[in-house]
Amino acid sequence: MTIGQTPPTRAANADTTAALIDLFPEGAYVDGDGQLVVAGLRVNDIAERFGTPAYVFDENSLLRQAIRMREALTSRWPRSKVMFASKAFPSVAAYRTLANAGLGVDVAGGGELAAALAADVPPERILLHGNAKTSEEIRLAVEAGVGTVVIDNFDDIDKLEQIVPDTQDVLIRVLPNIAADTHEAMATGQRGSKFGMVKADADVAVSRLRNSERLNLRGLHMHIGSQICDTAPYSEAVKALAEFGEFDVYDVGGGLGARYTYSDNPPSVEEWLDALTGAARQYLPADAELMIEPGRSLVARSGYTIYRVVSVKHGEPTFVAVDGGMGDNLDVALYGQRFEATLAHRVGGGAPVELVGRHCESGDRLSAGVALSEPRVGDVIAVPVTGAYCITMANNYNGARRPPIVFCRDGDAQLVVRRETYDDLLRREQTLVRER
Repeated sequence: MTIGQTPPTRAANADTTAALIDLFPEGAYVDGDGQLVVAGLRVNDIAERFGTPAYVFDENSLLRQAIRMREALTSRWPRSKVMFASKAFPSVAAYRTLANAGLGVDVAGGGELAAALAADVPPERILLHGNAKTSEEIRLAVEAGVGTVVIDNFDDIDKLEQIVPDTQDVLIRVLPNIAADTHEAMATGQRGSKFGMVKADADVAVSRLRNSERLNLRGLHMHIGSQICDTAPYSEAVKALAEFGEFDVYDVGGGLGARYTYSDNPPSVEEWLDALTGAARQYLPADAELMIEPGRSLVARSGYTIYRVVSVKHGEPTFVAVDGGMGDNLDVALYGQRFEATLAHRVGGGAPVELVGRHCESGDRLSAGVALSEPRVGDVIAVPVTGAYCITMANNYNGARRPPIVFCRDGDAQLVVRRETYDDLLRREQTLVRER
């Protein structure tokens, strides 16, 4: 299903409980009391302990996916690196967990860099990119000893030449002119994108960098978009990358889609990497280093969000409103992304309802036509596959406090980011003083 489309309302019980459970982290199940259990913990118990709304992660699931990606890439292309595209989940706990699994970290701003350093990610395993890096961000990266900076434009070169005191490894982000089938706001590799350099500009940048005393050009970087559910664009993009010349390093980006709904069928990690490395063997130097930057496909399934039902308005349709919404999940309003949902203690089945948020916007919907089994005020609702970008885009709409993040592992739950308080919301406010 194309992002942005709203599926027709489902009949009650059209989706099986097994299909629903399969969207949650591996190992989730329904116990003998009908309770949803993830990472060895009842979801209702998590809600009682940490409140709602809350982002909850299965730490083992996160680790398994990281190791799976690293090993799958290495087995196909031994000289390779996996860099976590941290914009998908910018949390110190996530940075530390994935770095411990052997991944590097890709950051696109000063705040992400600060979080990665706070997580003790080795600076040499950090990559900084972005289309509008400020001098302050570049200076922070250089002073921290960041391993690689991705150059997006000639202004980046000017700034780096002024700031770098000795030498700095760099890549050039190029535009492969590949249009992937995804939401237009998620596409980054097509003609007219704000990211990367076209061939003529890249050639000039290559010449300039090879004559630089401070900047060491290692290779090329590209990225064609996010939530891509087809391997063909990746093969085409790698072929296009070869037209820019031969280099020692090729960063081919990320963007592999996640399975959000029953009908989604993105490629597996293995299918994705088969396409990338197959094209690399055909078009790129055999001894080059290959880098990938998974984000969504790395973290999405490991996380889910919990809410409590605040009101049920029966009618045609029935509206089930929860204590969160577009303040903690903007994906629906921004991209039309579909999410499934279930009651934590009556999993699956039920009649279709409109699952909506608490914010004063008609677009504040979490899921249209989702089947819930007799929802009542106070019930806990779990929405799977919210591990990517929901936290990134969390906001304070209507004065909402951003939710906590809870990491769970083998029956143990730990708070890694606390819930915002109203004092937090007011802390940056200053008293307005005017002379009479």
